[in-house]
Amino acid sequence: MPRNMSFFLTTQQMRDRTKTVTRRLGWKFAKSGDVINACVKCQGLKAGETVEGICQIVVTSVRFEPLNRIYDEGPRGCSLEGFPEMSPREFVTMFCDAMKCRPAEQVTRIEFEFME
Repeated sequence: MPRNMSFFLTTQQMRDRTKTVTRRLGWKFAKSGDVINACVKCQGLKAGETVEGICQIVVTSVRFEPLNRIYDEGPRGCSLEGFPEMSPREFVTMFCDAMKCRPAEQVTRIEFEFME
């Protein structure tokens, strides 16, 4: 049974299918070939709320690296994350603010494709 993964901050990018990479604190168990249920929100649901699915994705590649390695990818890295209007520095700042981490934090970079 596929695991659920929250895309609360990037729900629209997932619905628009403009995001094909996600960086996560954790998810070290992910591997190529894993099928994942992309959801709006998976945890912290209030009484009566249910998990809202977006789509299913399949992992194509996983690697572990510092968050700020996205600087090496340039604008393409932000586009893959669904933020073509951002610079890598802006993306790292946004990620660190949302996840309460530092730019050199180790993340799991998960590349995926949308399942039809």
